[in-house]
Amino acid sequence: MRDLLNDLDASRYLSDPDPVKRARNQMKAALPKRFYKAVTTAEEEESGHVVKLDGRSVRTPAGAVLVLPNAAVAKLVADEYAAQEELINPLTMPVTRLANTAFDGVSSAADAVLEDVLKFSTSDLLCYRAGAPEALIERQAGAWDPVLDWVRSELGARFLLAEGVMHVEQPRETIGAVAIHLRKRAEPFRLAAIHLMTSLTGSALLALAVEAKALDAETAWTAAHIDENWNIEHWGEDPEATKRQANRRRDMMAAAALIEALDAN
Repeated sequence: MRDLLNDLDASRYLSDPDPVKRARNQMKAALPKRFYKAVTTAEEEESGHVVKLDGRSVRTPAGAVLVLPNAAVAKLVADEYAAQEELINPLTMPVTRLANTAFDGVSSAADAVLEDVLKFSTSDLLCYRAGAPEALIERQAGAWDPVLDWVRSELGARFLLAEGVMHVEQPRETIGAVAIHLRKRAEPFRLAAIHLMTSLTGSALLALAVEAKALDAETAWTAAHIDENWNIEHWGEDPEATKRQANRRRDMMAAAALIEALDAN
């Protein structure tokens, strides 16, 4: 399921779950030239909101007309098409790729996607704490404890914490409460965004907090990379890792932007 959701047009763009590897693979295939001049949006009676390139509706990798939930989402997709220059580079169109994933994949497999997010919550990043040094312990607690407090108050889910990487079994009631919350968010575009944020951060709880507007995407992104940033501060920066993080951050912000657009109406 995760491989499918990483990029449904893998056959066209030689996809890979790792954004840096995906970028390298992308370079092996010739990018299509921009073939259109005008990018517009429209609400059609029989389908819904669509993006049009020189009057023709944009289609998904599976060949279906991409029907979008509202005008705000259509504008996000249209803006990405309009921003393309001589070549069309799907790596610079994260909202469009996410919309394709929602339309072609999540719409017919919502239960499986929901279960995938739920699996993350059983070993959520926020539950695994450093044993030392004290400064890192405090940094994790400062960023992660407020999210766990929100989860406890809003979802009624109390998560257990562990030191290190030893797995801690979460109470059945806790995971059940997360499942109830998730099922209310099973609309394909919303669920696709939650799934992507979960995969990128390693935390279903951070993703759900962003979706609920309890946390902004930038704060969630920083919270998810406390350990990584700590290592950079003390051991230096790896250019490849930095490039990879930048690509993943772009996709995270696209998922958050999609949720904002879904809530626009």
